[in-house]
Amino acid sequence: MAKREISLRERALAMLARREHTRAEMTRKLSRHSESPEQVQQLLDALAARGWLSETRFAESRANALARKFGSRKIEHDLKSRGVSAEVVALAVERAQVQELDHCRTAWGKKFGVLPQNAAERGRQMRFLAGRGFSAEAVRQVLKAGEDD
Repeated sequence: MAKREISLRERALAMLARREHTRAEMTRKLSRHSESPEQVQQLLDALAARGWLSETRFAESRANALARKFGSRKIEHDLKSRGVSAEVVALAVERAQVQELDHCRTAWGKKFGVLPQNAAERGRQMRFLAGRGFSAEAVRQVLKAGEDD
C-alpha cells in the first residue's frame, strides 16, 4: 500500500494544533513542501481569515510562557526575532510590564533569595536579573525592597 501524500493544508493544521505559530514560521516550515510561494501565502491568508492563524494569539502565548522567567526586554526581543509585527509586540510587552516586578522578585528569590552583602555580590545579582531582560527599575526595586525589610 502506497503512503498517502499529506496536503499542505493538513500540514499547516497539524502544526497549528500543536501550538500557535507566526506567519513567518509557517511560511518557513511550509515552503519546503509547496510548489510555489504563492500557494503558501494563499493558504496562510485563508487560515488567518478563519482565525486559525493569529499573530496576536501567538504573541500572548509566547509572552505568557516567557514572563515566568524573563523580563519585558527579553520578551520584546524574542517576539521581534520571530517576525511578530511591532504593534503586536508593543501590546505584549505592555502586558508583560504590568507584572514584571513580581516576576523579577520571583526570579531573584529562586536564584539568590539572600540580599547581597557587598558591592560585588550586588553587581552579580543585578547583572543576572538584567540578563534575564528585567528593566533596571524592576531590578533596583527588588534589591532595594530587600534592603528595606
